[in-house]
Amino acid sequence: MKKDRNFFEKEKIVVPFFRPYINSDDRNYVQKSLRSHILTNGPIIKDFENKFARYTNAPYSIAVSSATSALHLALRAAGIGKGDEVIVPDITFAATANVVLMVGATPVLADVNVNDFNIDPESIKQVITNKTKAIIPVHFAGRACNIIQIMKIAKKSRLIVVEDCAHALGTKIEGIHAGNYGDMGCFSFYPTKNITTLEGGMLITSSTKFAEKVQIARNHGISKTLKERYSDGFPWEYDIKSLGYNYRLDEIRSSLGINQLKRINKINLERKNAFKYYCEKLKDVDGISLPSLENLENDSCHLFVIKIDKNKFGKNRNYIFKRLLKFGISTSLHYKPLHLFTIFKKHAKQYSELKNSSYIYEQILSLPLYSGIHKKEQNFVINALKLIRNE
Repeated sequence: MKKDRNFFEKEKIVVPFFRPYINSDDRNYVQKSLRSHILTNGPIIKDFENKFARYTNAPYSIAVSSATSALHLALRAAGIGKGDEVIVPDITFAATANVVLMVGATPVLADVNVNDFNIDPESIKQVITNKTKAIIPVHFAGRACNIIQIMKIAKKSRLIVVEDCAHALGTKIEGIHAGNYGDMGCFSFYPTKNITTLEGGMLITSSTKFAEKVQIARNHGISKTLKERYSDGFPWEYDIKSLGYNYRLDEIRSSLGINQLKRINKINLERKNAFKYYCEKLKDVDGISLPSLENLENDSCHLFVIKIDKNKFGKNRNYIFKRLLKFGISTSLHYKPLHLFTIFKKHAKQYSELKNSSYIYEQILSLPLYSGIHKKEQNFVINALKLIRNE
């Protein structure tokens, strides 16, 4: 055991939590777009939107500055506002609930499932009131939530559904890409995501009405594109009928998105293989619960989240996080429950006990997972976990 410990303390490998997959082709494509005199509101963003729509098989695709922007615009397009309530999962990134506050509505926290950490449809039923106007289900870690059941609940109560697909590029449910079940679906291209535009997002929808509202609102509420304004004679001949935002995605990041999208299937396959390798090598480690391999072919494999039973493993999650960091292994936590944040204690509501999210929070840890991760890096993580257990 002492020999093993010395190996880890001397080994120079550093395993980051994520490593963005930017190659020379990406750089060349971005350099080419930089040579254009049109750096925003040009043809490249439209090309990116069209290619994304084809990939997800969505009627409309609108590129924006972030997934948060997409979620905000979705709620605005749906007319959600003051006095309304919007159901969100307690385990999600804060942006899912922040956008509800941004439109003046109230986030209502629903519990999650213990196994896949997705929003629990039964909890949704418990927190619906006469003020409920929408649900934002999250496809956590790229594993699809029970969106079919959620849509049945929404239809019965006449609720808008905005799918948070920040983790779910490549995730499918019964052959249909995530984001196409709800009224709108919102994606993220943050550096940790399966493809990146550095910052950026996309909204998809089958609704012409919602698509038009989002397109106008992302650009200050201006009613016409620059091309349309010139066609009409003067670039200043436009109207602003409603509040808008500077939520555009520029040509540079759009060009990166196009090139990254070309290899999304390769990226997701590499993530799946790494996901399966972790499961194979960690399956016999007592005290670690692994994500399911069921239906993995339809999973984007955005995160690899384990649960640690401190009684069986012998150490708690926080100790393991710090110990791995000393080995040069970066891990993370997805996510601290929303009900623990001061802002949501003040401004969110919970109508039922959030016992699952509280229980999960004490155990979860996200291991490094990204396209191009080497087996050597994974083995380093795996062996470190085994060593820590036996210390």
